[in-house]
Amino acid sequence: MTNPPCAQEIEEPLPLEEVDLSDCDKFLDGVTPWRMFRTLRRHAPVHWQSVPEPGRGFWAVTRHEDIVRVEGDTETFTGTKLATLEDADDEQVAARRSLAETDGPRHTALRHLLQRRFTRRAVADCEESLRHLTGEILDAALGKGPFDFATTVSAALPIHVFARFLDVPHSDTEKLITYTGQMFGNTDPEYAEVLRDSKEAQQYRHLPYSSPVALDVYSFGRELAARRRNGDGTDLVSLLVNQVPKDGVPLTQADFDNYFLTLVVASSETTQHAISHTLLALIDHPQQLARLQEDPSLIPGAVEEFLRWASPAYHIRRTATRDIELGGKPVKAGDKVVLWLASGNRDERVFDRPHDFDVTRRDVEHLTFGANGPHMCLGNWLARLELHILFEELLPRLAEIRLAGEVQRLRSNYVNAIKRLPVDLTLA
Repeated sequence: MTNPPCAQEIEEPLPLEEVDLSDCDKFLDGVTPWRMFRTLRRHAPVHWQSVPEPGRGFWAVTRHEDIVRVEGDTETFTGTKLATLEDADDEQVAARRSLAETDGPRHTALRHLLQRRFTRRAVADCEESLRHLTGEILDAALGKGPFDFATTVSAALPIHVFARFLDVPHSDTEKLITYTGQMFGNTDPEYAEVLRDSKEAQQYRHLPYSSPVALDVYSFGRELAARRRNGDGTDLVSLLVNQVPKDGVPLTQADFDNYFLTLVVASSETTQHAISHTLLALIDHPQQLARLQEDPSLIPGAVEEFLRWASPAYHIRRTATRDIELGGKPVKAGDKVVLWLASGNRDERVFDRPHDFDVTRRDVEHLTFGANGPHMCLGNWLARLELHILFEELLPRLAEIRLAGEVQRLRSNYVNAIKRLPVDLTLA
């Protein structure tokens, strides 16, 4: 079992020549990524990261201010190429285009199809049912000895919520959990049957994440669509197949496939990993846990600190449309410009004591859902509510909680995920 990383470890100087954001192995220990980000923010906030051939390097943007600037300028830094680090030709980009890889009026029209289901008011109407669901998941997990919180609670809750938004049976949730794990884990040999950078992945290069699992997700979505078409349902699939976007351009089969897949993976990404990182932070910082238990009214406000601290997505990729200077560096048209959201969430220029977990922190302008640009996470209010309710329901039940084994992290520089979080707890 490892000791939690402290601020002193993270702040220990790391030479710039040792920084390699393309190396997924450097993201396994829970310390090195933050050291690399700190070095870059200080010495090379816009940094050219070279990668082994035949890959193409990228510009790493690590300061909060620069990330906000880039994300707000979609004309210069487009999302219409891939949102991930992979190199792709035009044919591959077109085949994989999703809501995340669309800009301008078309993006607005596609987003509008589902937006009303994810407004703050619409999400608030789900609170009672969400609280009941959360209670059921906790009742099933707690009081039976040590267990893996990451799989039993963190992964289960958001997928069960999403299943209700899809109006699919409980039996489908395990399938959805497997899909998301394999696609997000496409650089982790434990999760992916076909690793993203392997020769075998080339035959799947037209699929999201270069993963054959995308075909299973497409099939699942198409089966739902066939049953919901021409109906009057209000579930997400019904809304997608029975509406025409406001720009008057109907969804093609590829549009539906990729929109549905985006919903599947996004439904769990932020919430699942934020839950695990938050619980680990509370175990590592017992004084902060005690504050929330003594004063549960702090929990709604603390959710923003949970999200800042967790930083479930390490980065999002944009592509320069023209030559421009960024942070004093000459960015060329076609260059990949990678926004390291996790680094922005620990920027010393924005956050006092950024490596301290503080549940009383206020005005937390984190970048976890994006930088308030057009690509702001559609489900951000739902994710917030899930976190709020989970910890409001969980913490009063706990007399004591401790790690029961080693925390294991996903081998990825894209998703900041905890694979296993073994815990042992005593109920109050």
